[in-house]
Amino acid sequence: ALETAGMRTSLPNFVLTTGLVAVVAGAVGALAGGPVLGLVAVLLVPVGARLLVRFRTSRRQAAFADQLDDSLQLMASSLRAGHSLLRSVDAVSTDASAPTSEEFARIVNETRVGRDLSDALDEVAARMGSDDFVWVAQAISIHREVGGNLAEVLDAVGHTIRERSAIRRQVKALSAEGKLSAIVLMVLPFGVFGFLSLSNPAYVSGFTESLIGYAMLGAAALMTAVLTTGPVAPGLPSTHSMGGPCHGWS
Repeated sequence: ALETAGMRTSLPNFVLTTGLVAVVAGAVGALAGGPVLGLVAVLLVPVGARLLVRFRTSRRQAAFADQLDDSLQLMASSLRAGHSLLRSVDAVSTDASAPTSEEFARIVNETRVGRDLSDALDEVAARMGSDDFVWVAQAISIHREVGGNLAEVLDAVGHTIRERSAIRRQVKALSAEGKLSAIVLMVLPFGVFGFLSLSNPAYVSGFTESLIGYAMLGAAALMTAVLTTGPVAPGLPSTHSMGGPCHGWS
């Protein structure tokens, strides 16, 4: 996960840093609001670390998807100039921006030590979660088996990817306001509760010092979970049910 997110830190260092931050956050929370707040702070730190890795991963995958069209154009131009397929991949690893350059450099290094090019391309597609790059890998594999003009094939795939990207960005822009509203509504209760716990602990002591209070907090958490994981509103297609060129809008 750290490698996919593009984070240079090693796994032991990441785990150690997360543990130290959790201990410090738990101590601060216990001193400020009691043992319950300290326990909550300890639990939130690893969750936040996991969310950070996922955020970095999604941002890196989105950047790879946005750069894919330019990368295909660069590969097609290199092939038209008479270079081999591996030389074209190497040109992308040199001239493209990160993270595309990093992933293509990995492909070049793996093929140099004897790995099959198709396997290296498939692994990049799986690691970056890119359906578009799956098409590229399949086009290259078919070309290696049956031949043909790979530059024209890459141009056609690039044209399809550009259209999909345009639709994806349009859907993202139209749904941005609704997503932001949902995030605000989800965070607001926890933010208000945390602020009251720090500013006026006696006000929320009824929730943290009695069995009925814990039951009410559990019921509120359950209702929040049900609301946030409920079904899609009627008339709106689910992202998992989108097929054809619309698949992968999420």
